[in-house]
Amino acid sequence: MTTGRTRTAAATAVGLALLLAVGCSSGGDRNSDRDNSDVQLKVDKREALADEPVRIQVTGLDAGQKVEVTSQATDFDGMRWTGRAEFAADKKGTVDLNRARPSSGTYEKADGMGLFWSMEPAKGKPDDSFFAPRWPVGQSSYEVHLAVETDGEQVASERLIRTWLNEGVTHRTLTAAKDGVVGTLYLPAAGTERRPPVLNLGGSEGGVSDPYSAALWASRGHPVLALCYFGCAERPENLGRIELDYFASAARLLHREAGAPGQRPTVVGTSRGSEAAQLLGQYHPDLVHHVVLFAPSENTNPGFPIGRDPAWTKDGKAIEHTGIPLDRVRGTVLAVGGGKDGLWPAKDSAKRIAEQRGASGQQHRALTYDDAGHSFGMPPYRPTGLRFKHPVHGAAIDMGGTRVANEHARSDSWAQVLQVLRS
Repeated sequence: MTTGRTRTAAATAVGLALLLAVGCSSGGDRNSDRDNSDVQLKVDKREALADEPVRIQVTGLDAGQKVEVTSQATDFDGMRWTGRAEFAADKKGTVDLNRARPSSGTYEKADGMGLFWSMEPAKGKPDDSFFAPRWPVGQSSYEVHLAVETDGEQVASERLIRTWLNEGVTHRTLTAAKDGVVGTLYLPAAGTERRPPVLNLGGSEGGVSDPYSAALWASRGHPVLALCYFGCAERPENLGRIELDYFASAARLLHREAGAPGQRPTVVGTSRGSEAAQLLGQYHPDLVHHVVLFAPSENTNPGFPIGRDPAWTKDGKAIEHTGIPLDRVRGTVLAVGGGKDGLWPAKDSAKRIAEQRGASGQQHRALTYDDAGHSFGMPPYRPTGLRFKHPVHGAAIDMGGTRVANEHARSDSWAQVLQVLRS
């Protein structure tokens, strides 16, 4: 039997990862007489939240001088991941990673955060590998080491801190016996301006939903409940006959604990969790404001992995919809889908969801990315593979897309989702 912890770790892997490139080549002319003492590696933020971009520049070079910039980080299992890019300095002797295109490396186009998401593992194929630091409740941040090499020697380096959980953010494990629901409750630091709360629902991997996203949202002032609705202690083993009132109870608990009167939660659902999120917004509009959907389905689908059971029930009766209605949702439904999703047609579902209107008459929204796959619902700038072994039934799953397209979709949609959460 797969444990909730195992499924959560797998979900985290599916929603989180880093890719490494082994081997270094300095490039450039190795003129031993060249003075590299003026070379500097400049980073605008040495410490930042893990989903915040940083600006990286190499200065003090000769025009046209070749350099190699590398990144390194270590995952929860102690394995090293590495990114690499070679550049030629511009006329001012500068390499600005926001604008400079690598001549070779682990990514191809100008990208200020390319060295982060393109890291590759020391063992295994990048497309089959997922970078996961230690969980935020055990380690609030992780390190990325940057280095610059030119003329065969390292001339500059920096250590960056990528933070999941800001100081003062608290977390508490919820149990069915004590709290009525299972999950982890994150509360912002005392004295922090309380932003609207977030109820986070994972997908078919089961277990407690993504702790990395929850930690980042809480660090920005959002009380967050990362919920388990199956695949953990005190909950069903499989996704089948999950009562809608369970999600309603979670929303009520979050509202009580959030300490933000008048602010109804935004419910965020990924993959199979997108169905539950839509149903909660439709059938309990008094409990939920906005609804955010990553890699969604517009329909309810059978139970998983046992398809003869309905996935969702209300008052003991199966909930089945071809096209989940969203006309009672009081806020906005934002659906994010990729055109190369390997699991189901998420892009088409997102577009049809956006054709509906909510209780206010306002049309819902969609963000679609033609070349992206299924790996949404996780923060950007961490390497994420394309294939994994599903923790429930053990089959190999290809989520679709490419690492480049998926990263673009994640970084673009993540920023827009943060705006929805704040509103």
